[in-house]
Amino acid sequence: MKTALKILFLVFLLWMVIAAYFLNIEHPKAEVITGLGVLYMSFILMPLFIYYRYRDGKYKKYIINSDKDKKKLKSNLQLFYILLNYLLIVK
Repeated sequence: MKTALKILFLVFLLWMVIAAYFLNIEHPKAEVITGLGVLYMSFILMPLFIYYRYRDGKYKKYIINSDKDKKKLKSNLQLFYILLNYLLIVK
């Protein structure tokens, strides 16, 4: 899977280099090539990468599940809202 991701990433880089070249020479389909490259990255490369990285449950350390973490998040959000209100009032 790791090798496949590397190959897919190299294909994406090559695709974007070709798209940049076509944009430089003002080819009529250059924007289409660029857009298809972005779609390729968004719907093929990124989902495979995300699955590969988090398939073993490595994401669990980023989930807020303890009361201490929830209280810390709540206090940070309150501080953010106070700061945001202050910035809006100062304008």
